[in-house]
Amino acid sequence: MRPSPLPLAGVARHTLRWILLITPTAAAIGTACAFFLWALDRTTGLRWRYPALLWALPVIGVAIHGLYSRWGQKAEGGNDLVIEQIHSPGAGVPRRMAPLILAGTLLTHLGGGSSGREGTALQMGGGISAFFARVFDLSAADRRTLLMAGVAAGFGGVFGTPVAGAVFALEVAVLGHLDYEPLVPCLWAAVVGHWVCLSWGTHHTNYHQQIAVAPVLAPALTAKVLAAAVAFGLASALFVFVSHRARAAFRRWIPRPWLRPVAGGVLLIALTALLGTRDYLGLGVDAPPGAPDTVTLLSAFRDEGATPWSWLWKTLFTATTLGAGFKGGEVTPLFFVGATLGNVVAHLLAAPVDLFAGLGFVAVFAAAANTPLAGVVLGLELFGKENAVYFALAVFVAYAFSGPTGVYAGQRRSTPKPSGDKNLGR
Repeated sequence: MRPSPLPLAGVARHTLRWILLITPTAAAIGTACAFFLWALDRTTGLRWRYPALLWALPVIGVAIHGLYSRWGQKAEGGNDLVIEQIHSPGAGVPRRMAPLILAGTLLTHLGGGSSGREGTALQMGGGISAFFARVFDLSAADRRTLLMAGVAAGFGGVFGTPVAGAVFALEVAVLGHLDYEPLVPCLWAAVVGHWVCLSWGTHHTNYHQQIAVAPVLAPALTAKVLAAAVAFGLASALFVFVSHRARAAFRRWIPRPWLRPVAGGVLLIALTALLGTRDYLGLGVDAPPGAPDTVTLLSAFRDEGATPWSWLWKTLFTATTLGAGFKGGEVTPLFFVGATLGNVVAHLLAAPVDLFAGLGFVAVFAAAANTPLAGVVLGLELFGKENAVYFALAVFVAYAFSGPTGVYAGQRRSTPKPSGDKNLGR
């Protein structure tokens, strides 16, 4: 029997419908991302100009708690609420989530809290897409698709990586399973969000120029990449473990919620004083003016751009910040952890520092987030295709060694992560 022809007219109507639904949604998310990046840059500059703002971090933490106590309600669920609504569309993501996470993240960075941008982007995307889902009066299935598209637009807009944003949205909800039905909506949303964000004059960090092209599958270099990938996987597992334990410890030992950010702020101040450096505060991408020796994400691509324990200190600062109730995300700190660890491993293995910093950058993130495909695509978009094989090796091996859990508690499992247990005894 000959197969029936494709219902081209139906496919065309379906695709056009989603383009019309997603374009205004993604444009709004791209605009929000542009404003967030602009405001974050100004906030970081303000913190650099007035270092004494660090001493206000405990008070800032109380203010963030007050915002969420007064208006947050379900929005306190953060990234996990967004992922849960992708699984089982119900009451939806509250519209207030977008302004709350924006304000909370900016306040966190004003005092020097160590957090990232992806949590803000995902939650803004979730809150804005929820608003448009109500405006369009969508069904539960369509709300789910629009929510995934909102995640893609947020990720693609904030990081300037639309393809990785689309793959991340498809991959993050369920470990080991990709739902291809929302593929076109997610990709279109990520592209529109990225375009709109750029149209507002946003400039993303250029990482491509940081890495030279390495010989393709040189045996000695390949062996070193594989060894480094194991270290990246273990570092991601440690990041996840410390983050979850820090959150649990704050809740267990400090019953009053408003006191948790106070304790976290005091602890961050103490750690900063103990180390005698502010390198692990804030976003950590760029150095303050006049401080070229600061350890940053960009400095990790240089020979002397990190200390042997920079990756561990950033892990502790980020776990303390987010565990205490400050706002932001884990992804940019994971970039920092991976790049600085790659710098250290490169020196130990006599390998190219720039390449290994880039490999750690994407591998630690992908392993901790349980999104290996998004990690590889992110590496290609940020660093170019020339070292694609090494990026794939680093990401997949790191993912295999990253342990059973990830940074997103709301993530479900379709298949278990790689394990040798099933082969034991055969």
